[in-house]
Amino acid sequence: MELIQQVPELSAYLAADEVIDHGHPVVRETVAALRGKSADAYSYAATAYAFVRDTIAHSADSGDMRVAWRASDVLATRNGICHAKSHALAALLRAAGIPTALCYQALCEDGGEPGPLHGLIAVRLPGRDRWDRQDPRGNKPGVDAHFSLDGERLAWPVRPEFNEVDYPVLYASPHPAVLHSLRSAEGRPQLWRTLPTAL
Repeated sequence: MELIQQVPELSAYLAADEVIDHGHPVVRETVAALRGKSADAYSYAATAYAFVRDTIAHSADSGDMRVAWRASDVLATRNGICHAKSHALAALLRAAGIPTALCYQALCEDGGEPGPLHGLIAVRLPGRDRWDRQDPRGNKPGVDAHFSLDGERLAWPVRPEFNEVDYPVLYASPHPAVLHSLRSAEGRPQLWRTLPTAL
């Protein structure tokens, strides 16, 4: 699949905004701690990925009903769904000068009904002329995602037979429909009812 930048300028994928607030002290402190364990951009990206995947609980797995959506809040509460975790990882990577985009998949529930959109990221590391998608959702039985530059290791590869979709667009900011659902939800049960199932 060819990934397509929504915004031609690479600088858009380094920008801070109200969601990917990488100037926030919580984000900056986390970046400083992770950089101390990394020799270069590649090892930093892998370390930041593992940090978000493994230390920030996916709220559907942990049972946490709170809805965090701003990167700094996700890092502070150590809680969030896939979209929120993607926002946090994007902030950690952009703060270190690594262009990072937001990506989406339309997936089905076990019964074949459309489920909420799934959020992940794509990174463009120095010296590479391509974007590489990464999925920081968090592993559990049946989900085994890993940071990889040699072929995708996502939580859920799409199943065309169920009409699942990998959207090729690389967003510089969260999709407005996803962000509206996150910002307006009073708790995770409401969020599950309002997240879009397709773009």
